[in-house]
Amino acid sequence: MTRCLPTRFRHPAGAGALSAMGAQPLPGMPAPLRAATAVVLLAAAALAGGCAADNPDRYYTLASPAEPSAVAPVAGPPLFIEVAPVAVPERLAKPQMLVRRKPQSAEVELLEQSRWTSSFEKELRDALSAGISERLGAIDASKAARQAGDLPSWRITMQLTQFDAVQDDRIDAAMNWSLRRTDAPRAVTCRWTGSERVGPGIDGLAAGAQRVVAQVSAQVARQIAAAQAGNPALPVC
Repeated sequence: MTRCLPTRFRHPAGAGALSAMGAQPLPGMPAPLRAATAVVLLAAAALAGGCAADNPDRYYTLASPAEPSAVAPVAGPPLFIEVAPVAVPERLAKPQMLVRRKPQSAEVELLEQSRWTSSFEKELRDALSAGISERLGAIDASKAARQAGDLPSWRITMQLTQFDAVQDDRIDAAMNWSLRRTDAPRAVTCRWTGSERVGPGIDGLAAGAQRVVAQVSAQVARQIAAAQAGNPALPVC
């Protein structure tokens, strides 16, 4: 079975492949040997190109498929939320998936051909916003034009402190967030931690990540719904 190099190590195939690979037959090399060397190098370049064709990039989303909401939409006037950009550890702030192949291993692998649809922190923010909005029947005011004098909104600031993805095993995650209604003086800080078992392969890992995001979205939505029904100035974590 052919083993393909990661995308970042592949070399261009086709015309000019020898110069692109930084390899030129030596000037004093006999003609037959030069020809054989060129054939080998071109074959290697073609093989690398074939690997790229056989293993195209695959893209995943953190947004869960639409499903019945576990939180009843808030009745009454329109509800607005404002989800700020999510802070994540620097190592995660890229579109490539970062995984461990074995539990307890210190080695992590950056998967060049398994990517989120955008940089992880942007994908996470959009998925959380969609999940919270869907559960509450709310509008994300950070993406919608609003007029002065509109109803107050819930400002949600979130920080991901842990996202440890172990292929064929689990995802351990932890997230902090603060909630404050724009007409209230106080904010409340909350924390969620969890471990989610995942199915086999990268598809199973991506589905597990969706479930993690869904759990956090549901928790935030429940807090806002409870606060709206009681004391909007003091949501309960």
